[in-house]
Amino acid sequence: MRKIMSILSLFLLLQACQESGKEGETTKEEVQFFSLDSMPGRVTLNSKAANIVRDWREFNELETGFDALSTVANEEDLILVLEDLVEKQKRLEEGPYPVEFDIPQVKSRQKVMKTFIFKTRAAAEYRIDATAPAIEMIEAYNALRTQLNVIVNNTLDTELLIDE
Repeated sequence: MRKIMSILSLFLLLQACQESGKEGETTKEEVQFFSLDSMPGRVTLNSKAANIVRDWREFNELETGFDALSTVANEEDLILVLEDLVEKQKRLEEGPYPVEFDIPQVKSRQKVMKTFIFKTRAAAEYRIDATAPAIEMIEAYNALRTQLNVIVNNTLDTELLIDE
């Protein structure tokens, strides 16, 4: 009986050592927090939209905030860039819009972008992988830029449509 108990305890001891060795291996791996390689490209503004946006100071500040994402080297940098994006987005939301872009379509896309900025910031602050929320944030930003292009290319007069 003693032999069986000693063999069983030796077996349990070996099993416990193997499990603790596996845990040490997983903690040594570095968790990737943000990958710039998988980020989508930025939608370019056409010439008409670029002329209107050129004088829109708040939007230009937001663009420089998105440019800063490419310089992120670690989690702290990402959190700082996202905090800056939140402030710039808030100024854009509260500031004056150009007459052509002061419509609900632009403002709704801006709110979606704001949501994904907050989502990315939360992922970065809780130290989870922020790549997926960052992709969504950039896609929302691209949707805003695409909407600006659509607005300046739209030649339909909405007043005529409403009157009929």
